[in-house]
Amino acid sequence: MTRRDLKHLVIMRHGEADFPRGIPDHDRPLVPRGAREAAAAGRWLAEHAAPDMILVSPALRTRQTVTWVCHELREKAPTPQLWDALYNGADAQLVAAVNHVPESVRTLLMVAHMPGVVDAVLRLASRDSDQDAMLDAANGFPAAGTAVLEVPGDWALLDGGDARLTEFYTPQA
Repeated sequence: MTRRDLKHLVIMRHGEADFPRGIPDHDRPLVPRGAREAAAAGRWLAEHAAPDMILVSPALRTRQTVTWVCHELREKAPTPQLWDALYNGADAQLVAAVNHVPESVRTLLMVAHMPGVVDAVLRLASRDSDQDAMLDAANGFPAAGTAVLEVPGDWALLDGGDARLTEFYTPQA
């Protein structure tokens, strides 16, 4: 299988969010640093893994993160699609969302929450994954942290240990 045959799954945690009193978790906004992190991740994605599909949790902080990412992707930005199960979803919900992606999608960006993002990356990563990227992902998965996995087969068949983690990006805001 050539590198051109591979698909890419990009799993990103939302940027740093605020904890305002009296605001439901679903409605927590990004802090200014979170907006800068999201923009930095968007610039990185534009150069390394521009998506042709984006799935995003409906929470405010994830939607704001995707807005900043898309701003940086410019004309490369696809229209994000809200996916309710990504809101505080466990790894199984994140993987199930990926399983529903059309096979024509070559690079998928998913923006969601902890601990689902780290659990999904660790579940999907194969033994031949980049060890530095594995350590970076497993060591806290910071705000706007972004994992890139190579997927050799169909989205519908992705389950566990069958994608290669190749990179982990942490924005400096």
